[in-house]
Amino acid sequence: MSPTNQTPSDPPLPPSLSSTDPELLSYFTAFTHEVSQHSTLDTHTRHMVLLAASIGKNALTQWTQLLRAALTNATVSPIEAKELVYQAVPYVGIACALDFIAATNHVLQEQGVKLPLDPQSTTTPESRLEDGTATQKHILGAAAVDKMYASAPADLMHIQRYLSANCFGDHYTRGGVDVPLRELLTFSMLAAQGGCDAQVKAHVGMNVNVGNGRQRLIDVATVLLPFIGYPRTLNAIAAVNEGAPAGKE
Repeated sequence: MSPTNQTPSDPPLPPSLSSTDPELLSYFTAFTHEVSQHSTLDTHTRHMVLLAASIGKNALTQWTQLLRAALTNATVSPIEAKELVYQAVPYVGIACALDFIAATNHVLQEQGVKLPLDPQSTTTPESRLEDGTATQKHILGAAAVDKMYASAPADLMHIQRYLSANCFGDHYTRGGVDVPLRELLTFSMLAAQGGCDAQVKAHVGMNVNVGNGRQRLIDVATVLLPFIGYPRTLNAIAAVNEGAPAGKE
């Protein structure tokens, strides 16, 4: 089958593949279409989780191509794009995120978006710990958070406070993207990153707590498959099977 007869891949692949690697382009494009047809995710959510996975994989080329297409087609807004890369900071670290921030700024300016965007922070230096802890308890469960603090050794208590004030207070409380979608993005980043099995499992439970049940998580894993590979997808599915067993929704 000729690549010109295929449904366009999602996200788009480099056009140069049509001349250098037409066979790969043909069957990969067909597979991404097959995968998207199996999932019930809307285009906006699909593009958001694919962008999140691009950061988890440190796939800057894929991020840039998909972001440009998503902004052009208005499936992702400029604020959502920035919030997505900000959400990645506590999960991949600023050393990785800086390249994606720079690429995002370039694409936004290329499309005529004036920077900086409107602020989305809802906390202050004084409130971030309290607000972050409240958000953490909403997502993880109050009993689980209290247990984490109660069981933490004294020399690691600062890490618990960082999780509450920074990961949840500085990031999850921001506007632009709601908490359920932020949890899907986090699940996607961690699944794509690899080596984060315990955290993927934990965020399966957090997704369920905020309304993203088993089927939604399977849909996310399904659309990520062509872009993160089978090993990491199967690890994510194992976490879903453990944290959100079939028949338990």
